[in-house]
Amino acid sequence: MRKVFVKFYSGGMQRRLEIARGLMHYPKVLFLDEPTLGLDAQTRHRIWDYIKRLNRAQKVTVVLTTHYMEEADFLCNRVAIIDHGKIAALDIPNNLKKMIGEDVISLQVSDGRNFLDIVTKNGLIRTLSARKNALPEHTNAIKKAHLHDDLLILSVEDGETMIPRIMRCAHEEGVIVHAVSLRKPTLEDVFLHFTGRTIREQEAGAKEQIRMKAKAGMRMGGGRR
Repeated sequence: MRKVFVKFYSGGMQRRLEIARGLMHYPKVLFLDEPTLGLDAQTRHRIWDYIKRLNRAQKVTVVLTTHYMEEADFLCNRVAIIDHGKIAALDIPNNLKKMIGEDVISLQVSDGRNFLDIVTKNGLIRTLSARKNALPEHTNAIKKAHLHDDLLILSVEDGETMIPRIMRCAHEEGVIVHAVSLRKPTLEDVFLHFTGRTIREQEAGAKEQIRMKAKAGMRMGGGRR
């Protein structure tokens, strides 16, 4: 590869070369601007692993900008959401996700209306706290509950520990649970919460501005001719 021009390298090779150039003087702080933009998933993960090793093994502080929320979640100890040049939120990823809402448990049940009544009228929180071995710190775990067809949606704190308690309660009430899933807030949700738009919408807006500027430049160039 020594005799090949860099412009003929693959995208992944060019990204690796950029990182290598930044490390030639053994920096204490490394700035990376969208280091995996446009790369395939396999190459992206290899670069993620390399950045992780740099940070841990060589104690290099890495500051990076990215539009990939999963990249920020995987790599960063602290994440800043920047909107119109201002920091809208700054914290560790888990704290940011906790700021915008609870975990969501979806239950497909045999008698959703009855189980929803148990949750809302009798209070599943109180039902659980009255059960044997229920932990007092979970007495305020369920925040919201609503039924959509046969799907019961529960907004809870600490979803992993709540699922076994909900399943036990359903069993004791004679409600059959056909399926259960847990969804946690993502950094994409955090970005949307603080900026009012998704990453894709922001990128689309930026691209449209670039196209508008390019068209304006072409018109100006045509006028001078």
